[in-house]
Amino acid sequence: MKVAITGATGFVGTRLIEKLHSQEHQIIVFTRNSTKAKKLFPNSAFPNLEAIEYKPKESGDWQKAISGCDGVINLAGEPISERWTPQHKREIMESRQLGTRKIVEAIKQAESKPKVLINSSAIGYYGTSETATFDESSSSGNDFLAQVCQQWEAEAEKVKEAGVRLVIIRTGIVLGNGGALGKMIGPFKMFAGGPIGSGRQWFSWIHRDDLVNLIIEALKRSDMEGVYNATAPNPVKMAQFCQTLGEVMHRPSWLPVPEFALELLLGDGAKVVLEGQQVLPKKTQSAGFQYQYPTLKPALTEILS
Repeated sequence: MKVAITGATGFVGTRLIEKLHSQEHQIIVFTRNSTKAKKLFPNSAFPNLEAIEYKPKESGDWQKAISGCDGVINLAGEPISERWTPQHKREIMESRQLGTRKIVEAIKQAESKPKVLINSSAIGYYGTSETATFDESSSSGNDFLAQVCQQWEAEAEKVKEAGVRLVIIRTGIVLGNGGALGKMIGPFKMFAGGPIGSGRQWFSWIHRDDLVNLIIEALKRSDMEGVYNATAPNPVKMAQFCQTLGEVMHRPSWLPVPEFALELLLGDGAKVVLEGQQVLPKKTQSAGFQYQYPTLKPALTEILS
């Protein structure tokens, strides 16, 4: 297949490119920094890959490259795990809303249209709760991240006007070498790890390889359409997550990270970790998707081995 991807140089994107390339697909990477992309994906190792520089929130010649592609995977968006200044909140929203709008615009203009758009979203769509359980049929929350996800998905929905199949992947906390886990490992290495906040909040996670496999399955399977939760079928409470992480690292998990420390680091972004939500991949499992890592301990063991 010929596949166009945004957000390819990120934590999930790099692993996705490796997998798609190993399956001998032809890849177009839309990137704000072609030098970085060429360094990450050198031509000697990735002969089937072309990096095209673009401005995600602006129309341009880059949009023509979507014509003739079999599928488009849109993963781009400003990171949320930083301090949410008013300007950063605007960036979080616009990078997803306008970025998706320009992708959909390109698909609609394409002479030879792709068959599918796979658009990233997040379990932030559901809002946070210590007691509720959410699946793909649950309604949206009303906090800032829920609003971001609603706007993000609304832009993607417009691709259906062009007769293109749409798959929205609502992603949980992605575990792999780096990312959120990379930030949590430090204190454990120093024998200072422990539950973050109350420890009672839910932690809905997915192994990065399972997320990548789900994206590729959605790309290839014409029967997959609509929203799918990219979370493992066994979410855990934060205290259990930290205890399991300690066990796998052979380190204690006894020193709680106080809420104020996380808020100093992440500002409003701490809300995601401190409040959490229990999200189940009901539709993903009904579609027959097979998880390599349905439970936490084997997932962490593989990542940290």
